[in-house]
Amino acid sequence: MDAYGGAFVDKKAVTVENAFLDFLRSFKLDGEPYYVSEIEVMTTNESTTMFIDFSHVMLFNNTLQEAIASEYLRFEPSLKMACKRFVMEIKPTFISDDNPNKDINVAFFNLPYTKRLRELTTAEIGKLVSVTGVVTRTSEVRPELLYGTFRCLECGTVMKNVEQQFKYTEPTICLSPLCLTRRKWALLRQESKFTDWQRVRMQETSKEIPAGSLPRSLDVILRHEIVEQARAGDTVIFTGTVVVIPDILALASPGERAECRREASQRKSSGVANEGVRGLRALGVRDLSYRIAFIANSVQVCDGSKNTDIRNRKKDGDEDEQLQFTEEELEEIQRMRNTPDFFNKLVDSIAPTIFGHQDIKRAILLMLLGGVHKVTHEGINLRGDINVCIVGDPSCAKSQFLKYTSGIVPRSVYTSGKSSSAAGLTATVAKEPETGEFCIEAGALMLADNGICCIDEFDKMDIRDQVAIHEAMEQQTISITKAGIQATLNARTSILAAANPTGGRYDKSKPLKYNVALPPAILSRFDLVYVMIDDPDAETDYHIAHHIVRVHQKREDALAPAFTTAQLKRYIAYAKTLKPKLTSEAKKVLVDSYVALRRGDTTPGGRVAYRMTVRQLEALIRLSESIARSYLETQVQGRHVRLARTMLKTSIISVESSEIDLSEFQEGNEDGTDDGNDNSSQHEARPRTETAEPTSENVGDSANQPKEKYVVTEEYFQRVTQALITRLRQHEETVMQEGTGLSGMRQGDLIQWYIARQNEKNSYTSIAEAEKEIKVIKSLIERLIRREGYLIVIDDGGQAEGEGAGRAARDSRILAVAPNYVAD
Repeated sequence: MDAYGGAFVDKKAVTVENAFLDFLRSFKLDGEPYYVSEIEVMTTNESTTMFIDFSHVMLFNNTLQEAIASEYLRFEPSLKMACKRFVMEIKPTFISDDNPNKDINVAFFNLPYTKRLRELTTAEIGKLVSVTGVVTRTSEVRPELLYGTFRCLECGTVMKNVEQQFKYTEPTICLSPLCLTRRKWALLRQESKFTDWQRVRMQETSKEIPAGSLPRSLDVILRHEIVEQARAGDTVIFTGTVVVIPDILALASPGERAECRREASQRKSSGVANEGVRGLRALGVRDLSYRIAFIANSVQVCDGSKNTDIRNRKKDGDEDEQLQFTEEELEEIQRMRNTPDFFNKLVDSIAPTIFGHQDIKRAILLMLLGGVHKVTHEGINLRGDINVCIVGDPSCAKSQFLKYTSGIVPRSVYTSGKSSSAAGLTATVAKEPETGEFCIEAGALMLADNGICCIDEFDKMDIRDQVAIHEAMEQQTISITKAGIQATLNARTSILAAANPTGGRYDKSKPLKYNVALPPAILSRFDLVYVMIDDPDAETDYHIAHHIVRVHQKREDALAPAFTTAQLKRYIAYAKTLKPKLTSEAKKVLVDSYVALRRGDTTPGGRVAYRMTVRQLEALIRLSESIARSYLETQVQGRHVRLARTMLKTSIISVESSEIDLSEFQEGNEDGTDDGNDNSSQHEARPRTETAEPTSENVGDSANQPKEKYVVTEEYFQRVTQALITRLRQHEETVMQEGTGLSGMRQGDLIQWYIARQNEKNSYTSIAEAEKEIKVIKSLIERLIRREGYLIVIDDGGQAEGEGAGRAARDSRILAVAPNYVAD
């Protein structure tokens, strides 16, 4: 009021100011003056903002808290003045002599009730409220003119402390009685009061959106020291007040609405503004030139941890800072670590509503813990985040894993591949509606920075959109060059993807690359790829059904995990503060493991999901560091690397090693009958044989002897097949060069060649073992002829008669590679 020379005094505001000052002086917690120590913290941090816990005000004086809560906008200057008086009483040197007009800002937090965005109505204008939501966009920090000092250009009179009303506001009239000008003013920038200003776009969380509604957004104004506290993707509690501000877009074209434009197009008339809108009584006034905004005085980021210090917001460069844990939390974490078999209990506590799938739960646990981020001397970032892909049949709880993971991590985004575009996943350049400037809107990967991005239906994503996440998955950055903006943005996120096999069901006889419609460039960027197969099994099906029915019947009471979700979050948060380093033993095991995995790529007949590259070596390192973190150890030991190697191998190879039954191709089964001479002795096929129970077909057989069951692995089948076909091809080339002999080769000679080659490698320990493998190879050759069609019989081996004629004919027949066979 000094600028206008008025003498009006708000008596209620003065009463509130004195009561608040009394609160700051006399409020004690545990016998100590609480807000006296707050000044020491402000001095240490060089801060001008005093944080007030609103629960303290409620304990101190109910009338005071009602006045502040109901008319905060009215009393805010008085509360700031009370804080300034309190600071000057306790520490007179806090405000230096060269800046006597320095303000002390007040910030309230810990309000008893947090409103949702849709609950902010005009009834809340001017009140102190807390609202929660997700930050989707942040503007740059700009200076805002709060109180202007103007000089009259006519007479030179200086007018101070002219409050700005949401726009550049000049004095209405000069105070000099000889001048009384209204127009000619010059702003004195040195004597005016500016502050940092930032606009944040907040959107309601997905849980709060009613069915069939679009998410609503709200502009939040941040001032003073709380700018840059909220980042895109954070779930934040803003405390402040609701205000009504002019809508600039509405003011730019008043009266011009859809009704006017429609009438104008019909009449082909350009005088829209002169026409006006008719029928206002029925429609209501459409010239709405105001909108609601929110002015915040404190920002509290919801990261899931208890006792969050509202002052210490981690910046991008402070990721290595130790999180603050209380003594009780540290004791609880150590107690969890000392629990017998604690690692498996941690795994069981992941997604307790899902039965089984321990391997995938273990992978999700390690992904939540993550590896250690590293930076080389050249400034190159080595990612520590672990990417996991789940491929599985329908109804295998893939989406449940993704939903659980997105709920347990503070910064997480759940999206579906079919409805996601490249710009929606990475970032898009949009035009600011009010200023007309281009700005970057964060996509899913940016919003999940330092968190997890869960992408469902990953295989159904368009191939052009999949290419957009190549850079984000390995370099963990997003590069944008469009609309005059060239930027590299951070996307330090783990990706948990779920995909369905092509054709609906996973075909175990084919490698992973033929089962999933994903390019090798993306598959190699996943550290772990797990396959979920829905095979009927009476015992497993019973346990799954029992578990699901029990969950539906008893809800939470049906689940009894060793650790609660809150305990798990705290354990993971503490473990992520550790930075385990590799020991010399771990280094040696890592090198040996990588060489062994690479050697498996070159095994004849071996089929792997994708080539083992240096990315898999880095995945081993990340998994080893994550396992060390789970054990709360600061060094990566050899046992951690061995466990990581086992996880990497079993993530894919367990599915690839499916078994093939050769029993129906035994000697004597060509016409569906058993040969008693060949099957009289019990023997084991490599890798194993089983004795089958007599079936109804052979009950009446005269021999009635148990039939042997030859079962070989897929890898063994492919390796032997490749060796036999290669030998036959070499024989054909030799015959063609010499021009003599048959192009085929006797079956007995082919088997003898293979056995001799294996014998050179010392593969057999006894003659009986070699005889067993001969019988298995005979069945395998019969399958290649009758089912696979890889081999053909040129000559059936002559006229063998008598006992054992079938066996002799098989050994004597001439085999060749089928003309239509194409090597994989």
